Amino acid sequence: MKATVLVVDDDPALRRFLTDRLEFLGHHVETVADGEAALAAAEHNRFDLVLLDLSMPGLTGFEVLDRLRAKSNDEEIVVLTAHGSAEKIVDAMRRGANDFLTKPADMTLLERVLERALEKRRLQRASRAQADRRGGLVLGSSPIMRDLVSTVDRVAQADTAVLLNGESGTGKQVFAEAIHARSPREKGPFVYVNCVAISDELIESTLFGHERGAFTGAVQRKEGRLEAAAGGTAFLDEIGDITPRLQAKLLHFLEEKTFERVGGGQTLRVDCRLVAATNRNLAKDVEEGRFREDLFYRLNVITLEIPPLRERREDIPVLARAFVERYAAETKRPELELADETIAALRAFDWPGNVRQLKNAIERMVVLAPGSRLEPGLLPPEIRRAGAELDPVADSESRWKDSLAEAKRRILREALARSDGNQTRAAEYLGLQRSYLNRLLKDLGVE
Repeated sequence: MKATVLVVDDDPALRRFLTDRLEFLGHHVETVADGEAALAAAEHNRFDLVLLDLSMPGLTGFEVLDRLRAKSNDEEIVVLTAHGSAEKIVDAMRRGANDFLTKPADMTLLERVLERALEKRRLQRASRAQADRRGGLVLGSSPIMRDLVSTVDRVAQADTAVLLNGESGTGKQVFAEAIHARSPREKGPFVYVNCVAISDELIESTLFGHERGAFTGAVQRKEGRLEAAAGGTAFLDEIGDITPRLQAKLLHFLEEKTFERVGGGQTLRVDCRLVAATNRNLAKDVEEGRFREDLFYRLNVITLEIPPLRERREDIPVLARAFVERYAAETKRPELELADETIAALRAFDWPGNVRQLKNAIERMVVLAPGSRLEPGLLPPEIRRAGAELDPVADSESRWKDSLAEAKRRILREALARSDGNQTRAAEYLGLQRSYLNRLLKDLGVE
């Protein structure tokens, strides 16, 4: 597993040294020289590890530590301090630091700290994946998503109807599942109904059920989806497409919690929560007479606006890596990782199909990838074109990283040539551990 590391230190020589060694180990590194820049970087990216100098001009390392921990407890924070600063180390650990290193940085100790941090991240991700399967947790660290998830937590505790507005593919069903999973009804069923995929003739029967002989083909009594949701939550997707007659029947159910099956005369009562979703402007549909005003206001007690992916681009790498982990596990290829250039291309694209389109693009890459790195060439053409139009500075950075990787390959090949292909002697020549040399050869594709 590769780590994303933020190095915060006002010493340019130390930043260069840590960057060279960590990138040589295969990790992605971002460096900043002061506390303000560190907080800005943490606002826009998620890091596995933060190496934080405690003594800096401007904001001190302690202030940065406090503000990072106030925002989240996700990243591992390792403080860097001079020898003999025991009191500072104790204070930093009390404030939420996970570990410490004394200067000058010992790379052997740093590798151990990094291994511990990665193992902790792996366990956290496994735990989150399990929680995701249980309750539809929503991925994303952008401010708009943090606010939305916080609102979901509050809404879930109420028992009123909820309307989810958003473009197709934004994940409205995921939010509906999250509302259910965090509500007092979590042990009850979650029942999904797509109001578009079912014909007008069948949608009423699907929702409310029917009696035997109610219509041609109704050979026996059938329970509706609302009955199946008793004690839980019914999620009606694309509710803006149901007919006016069905709108009236649904309004009655919302107000009274009672209904009759199609072709039946018995009044049934069902206790379930209703969550509805639409990609339409229902307020405009009300004005134009396509949607009942009373039903709209009954559904509109609590409305959540789900943002399109293009309005929360900082979440794209988080989502993309989560989908890579999912499909890599399904295909038994746990070593897969996204190239930096691929992430840049993903962030540059506007995603008209939103999260659903991103998920499909990642699945395609995993299926087609010949090696462990998911390169931009595996992306669909329209996304590749967006990546090709990136600004020259980003393109230069990409070329610089390619050049650095090629320089590492030349050094490894030279060491192997000097050692007649003996990897043990090559490792000694380079001052590396044999196992680490093996990993480098594999990661850089050196025969």
